[in-house]
Amino acid sequence: MNKVYPSAIAALEGVLKDDMMLMSGGFGLCGNPEALIEAVRSLGNKGLTFVSNNAGVDGAGLGILLETRQIAKMISSYVGENKLFAQQFLSGELKLEFNPQGTLAERIRAGGAGIPAFFTKTGVGTLIAEGKEVRAFNGEDYVMETGLVADIALIHAWKGDTEGNLVYRKTARNFNPMMATAAKLTIVEVEHLVQPGELEADAIITPGIFVQRIVHVPAGEKRIEQRTTRKRAA
Repeated sequence: MNKVYPSAIAALEGVLKDDMMLMSGGFGLCGNPEALIEAVRSLGNKGLTFVSNNAGVDGAGLGILLETRQIAKMISSYVGENKLFAQQFLSGELKLEFNPQGTLAERIRAGGAGIPAFFTKTGVGTLIAEGKEVRAFNGEDYVMETGLVADIALIHAWKGDTEGNLVYRKTARNFNPMMATAAKLTIVEVEHLVQPGELEADAIITPGIFVQRIVHVPAGEKRIEQRTTRKRAA
């Protein structure tokens, strides 16, 4: 079975539909599947729900899909770097299911592990718990959260082989490994594509069994979300 596709658009054509739920890896602008996000924009599908820690920034990451009004709902943790996100949410144009960051990560992990729901103390007594089951364990209240499983996961890896075994690099690891397990179809863009056996077995983080489609993106742009510099010495 050949998992390697010639382009991001080719990997998404025929499987991406309107009103689907997708997961998109990344934290800020680190570890985002930029080529796959661009392909979603090019294909033009609407009514999409995205599970992602954040919505990128204005003009980058998932922010480009907000510009085209392709995202109908976000299931997110942090949205403070995107003015367009705020505008669409406050106007009622964009739905938002807000999650504490650890809860979002665990909801994705649970979905990938086949766990339909779990209980956590995070959010008890707040707006996060409204409409959800709250149950006491050992005298403490916990709120029930459900696992998440997407139709498609879009992820980014530093290196992968043609069987879909993946290695991530440093902070770009973030949400990508969990999302790779929590979708019916996982599509990955890799910076370095190698042959089976070339990866150190102990370094593999995501086994190829979780990956169905691969795109080689050797020269992806690496953006800096918040550039901090100091003045040169006189």
